[in-house]
Amino acid sequence: MHSSSSFNPEPPSSQRGRVRPVLLGGLVLVLAAAGGGAWWYKHKAAGGTAASQAAPGGKGGGRGGRGGPGVFGAAQSQSVSVGVVERHDMRVLVSAIGTMNARATAVVRAKVAGELQKLHFKEGDEVKAGQLLAEIDPRSFQASYNQVQGALQRDQALLNNARLDLKRYQDLQAQDSIASQQVDTQAALVRQYQGTVAAGQGQVDAARLQLGYTRITAPIAGRLGLRQADLGNVINPSDANGIVTITQVRPIDALFSLPEAHVGTLARQLAAGTDLPVELWDRDQKQLLARGRLNALDNAIDTATGTVKAKAAFANADSRLFANQFVNVKLQVDLQENALTVPTTAVQNNYVYLVKSDRTVTQRKIKVGVTDGDRVSVQGELQPGDQVVTDGIDRLREGAQVTVIAADKVQKVDQAVQDTASQPRGMRNLTPEQRAKLATMTPEERKAFFQKLRAERDVPGAKPQDGKDGGKYGGKEGAAPAVGRSAAHAAPATPAAPAGSR
Repeated sequence: MHSSSSFNPEPPSSQRGRVRPVLLGGLVLVLAAAGGGAWWYKHKAAGGTAASQAAPGGKGGGRGGRGGPGVFGAAQSQSVSVGVVERHDMRVLVSAIGTMNARATAVVRAKVAGELQKLHFKEGDEVKAGQLLAEIDPRSFQASYNQVQGALQRDQALLNNARLDLKRYQDLQAQDSIASQQVDTQAALVRQYQGTVAAGQGQVDAARLQLGYTRITAPIAGRLGLRQADLGNVINPSDANGIVTITQVRPIDALFSLPEAHVGTLARQLAAGTDLPVELWDRDQKQLLARGRLNALDNAIDTATGTVKAKAAFANADSRLFANQFVNVKLQVDLQENALTVPTTAVQNNYVYLVKSDRTVTQRKIKVGVTDGDRVSVQGELQPGDQVVTDGIDRLREGAQVTVIAADKVQKVDQAVQDTASQPRGMRNLTPEQRAKLATMTPEERKAFFQKLRAERDVPGAKPQDGKDGGKYGGKEGAAPAVGRSAAHAAPATPAAPAGSR
């Protein structure tokens, strides 16, 4: 039987010396592995952040990205359009709102009562002064004229007979063969008949005038309005609307109000005979309607508004201007000769971006002057021929790298995007030939056409019937329709078996 000391679990001293180095080595390996993992994770995260910053428009925005405020680098080039700094004569303009006013207006009314028998005009026609417009039934006026004309002829015959008798009496009186009283009586009778003939002649003239009023003529030259009376109507001189209205619009005037601050300058220029050009623009100020000149200023200032009325004349040779038409007026009060100008779209908060020779931009502070059309006069550190940014200013910073794109290309792209967005969704993937055919179809044919396209789209593997120009859907021949989902989208492809699986 062994003693209790033989079962002692404590290892000998030689074994304890070998176990401690093994534990220490294992702890060192664990710490090294942990440190290496931390280093690897740190460098991987830093690399991912740098990649996201380097990508244009990345989530973090990066340096120079659209999402962040960093400085643009050489690789981050912004696309812009530019305009050229030039010298031009700039007009100093005063803008106002005006109304066109006809030079003269006349309501054509009948001067005698009667039935309207004939019309010799068309509504909206241009007529000349004295041109025949309408006729009233003249029969009653013709009868009255004939009656007074007959009475006049009778009185003229009596007058001629009385004159012959007076001549004979005067010859007898010279021979002392007749009493003087009888000669005097005959002379008085002649004077009586002369008065009767004069009165009859007046009646004839009045009847002829009334007969002439049955032919209604234009009192002035101008443009006719809408007809206010129809054939067969009995018209009167007291009719308020008359038959038609004539407005003289060639030339035509524009009435508008100007601030009283310009009254003194304009009055002196008008008195000196200076030509003051005036332009008329449409309601949106996009289309020039006419050019004319200032004619006159009113003789008093309106105390309620602090303005004075002005009138400008326009030839209106093309008849584009109408009476009472609303217009935007631009009056030239001065001219700045050979002024330094830039496009109006280049100015932002009294700054412009100047494109340098190395295709970078720098800000230049300017002082803005007068605006004339699409250009504005400026004062600053600019020279004729310099290029300034006109489109894409909001994305720029000092020193940014830019790529210049022609302005017409930008407009074409914008127009194409707008045209595409304005079309129905089903029309966007059609060829020009198909769109032309759709324009000639009836609503029922157009509905059947789109139903057929949907049927072909929904059939897996179906090919467009029209192979020309890339098939019905505008793609390559045999390609899946671009409208909606194709067969490739309907069922996912079977994944390939890994190599060595067989």
